[in-house]
Amino acid sequence: MILEPLFGLSLVLNASLNLQSHTGPGAPLSALRQATDCIVQRVSRDPRYSADLRPDQINELIVDSMTACVRPVRAMIDAYDRMYGPGSGEAFLLGPYLDVLPAAVVGQVKAKALDR
Repeated sequence: MILEPLFGLSLVLNASLNLQSHTGPGAPLSALRQATDCIVQRVSRDPRYSADLRPDQINELIVDSMTACVRPVRAMIDAYDRMYGPGSGEAFLLGPYLDVLPAAVVGQVKAKALDR
């Protein structure tokens, strides 16, 4: 399951990074886009990726990409915390964001492949 490793990662993120990013109204959306773009790039470059992977295999690639995407994911969490209150960023990451992330990654990777 994707939640356990990402929950652990969120704890590490909270302890290890303290990033400053812009605080305007578009901050959460911009940070979300940057985090998602980083994850999509990492997954699409992973030699294990193929269009016919099972959902659990996609989740594994997503979890593996998180190490390289710590900064944009942390920036997303921080932007949500600033905009919606403490704890909202982690709640967003572990809830709605992870709910749609696998489908978003697959969709964006496929769209990039078509553009080539």
